[in-house]
Amino acid sequence: MFAIRLTELSDKSATWAVPVGPDGPPRLGELDAEVRALIEQTSDAGKAGALTVLPRPVNRPSRVLLVGASTGSESDWRAAGAAAIRAASGDEILEVHLPEGVSGAAVRGLAEGLWLGGYRYRDAPRAARSGEVRLIAANPSAYEESLALARVTAAATWLARDLTNTPSSVKNPEWFAGQIVAAAADKPGLTAKVRSGDELTRFGGLLAVGGGSVSPPRFVELSWQPAGATTHVVLVGKGITFDTGGISIKPRDGMKLMKKDMGGAAAVVAATLGAAELGLPIRVTALTPLAENAVSGSAFRPGDVITHYDGTTSENLNSDAEGRLVLADALAYASEQLAPDLVVNLATLTGANAVALGKRTAALYSPDDDLAAALTAAGEEAGERMWRLPLADDYADNLASDIADRVSAPAGPGSVMAALFLRDFFGDTRWAHLDMSAPSWAEADDQDLTKGATGWGARTLIRYLSQLP
Repeated sequence: MFAIRLTELSDKSATWAVPVGPDGPPRLGELDAEVRALIEQTSDAGKAGALTVLPRPVNRPSRVLLVGASTGSESDWRAAGAAAIRAASGDEILEVHLPEGVSGAAVRGLAEGLWLGGYRYRDAPRAARSGEVRLIAANPSAYEESLALARVTAAATWLARDLTNTPSSVKNPEWFAGQIVAAAADKPGLTAKVRSGDELTRFGGLLAVGGGSVSPPRFVELSWQPAGATTHVVLVGKGITFDTGGISIKPRDGMKLMKKDMGGAAAVVAATLGAAELGLPIRVTALTPLAENAVSGSAFRPGDVITHYDGTTSENLNSDAEGRLVLADALAYASEQLAPDLVVNLATLTGANAVALGKRTAALYSPDDDLAAALTAAGEEAGERMWRLPLADDYADNLASDIADRVSAPAGPGSVMAALFLRDFFGDTRWAHLDMSAPSWAEADDQDLTKGATGWGARTLIRYLSQLP
């Protein structure tokens, strides 16, 4: 990540970015008249993320970027930061001039937008940003905590994006497990345990899904356990490193982006690392069942019966509904072995999510009203929208099987049926499921998102965990 620093010293050789919020732009001395005249001529100058350029070729600064912060909400400031960083060239100094008395939440949003809008995949041919970014404030020390929080959140999101953007020619279960171990190695209080081979005997869903690949599955348990922690949150993330659909093979268009099918695992790992970086006083365990769903003579078949970690069985009807099978094992493991206070699982689970809610909104399922409300609020603050959908009991009869405890992919509304399937595996623990298939990927740059993996969920989880007692 490139550096952002707070300072009260301005340099007219830099490019200036000037947020335009509900109270107009900050005071800019001799530039006030020019900036305010331009705003009067531009109808959307204050719209969140809007960009208006004031060129001053024979003056200093030679360019002023007006970036809209609209209502002044944290989300609007995030959009302003993303607009500013995209308009700045990669090697120039960018100064963002803050209005006097701006809130810490606004500065956090602005900094997150700068970092998230300026993201570059670590292996991309495009050069990473080399120029300095300065936040100009009359009292810089007042915003140090806000900048530190933004830095942790952005770093977690960058990591989740990097992991998800990595091609599956590199990213198999062993590689992904190694990345988690390496990330945890230099952080005190973090431990990572990787299970493979005979250690996975009880993980029937994971073994079935990964059985068709030359890259065997892994199950990683990443744990942050600070002294004195009394609350234990388990985060479960789907980690399918590539999804062909298996025997129920996908068409080409449905398969070409399936390197992103481990976006849930990337998010829960990144959030747990973020919790450790912030020193949050709660115990957090991230579980990532990792497998490649491939086509071969050893691939599992429609009609097979799978025995999960808790001993219950599922009749597989569709090998392209594999995510719920590996999540079921992880949820059952968490319930039996970890005694969590609550479980949140994230998964790029169904295409039905996008049909129902579009490309920027995840589906939220939970029988717990308080947990659902807290996650929704955290997502709103973080800029990751979700919408609660019903766990409709009248659809549960569709899960009935003649030869097993349940069927894996019954008829009915796809995202709801997947959530109902998962509901059987976590016991009486407080639980929420986020189907984030649609918002895990952006087709183009869009405010704080960059084209490609979005890292969806890492920001929400860090916000939510930070608010727990």
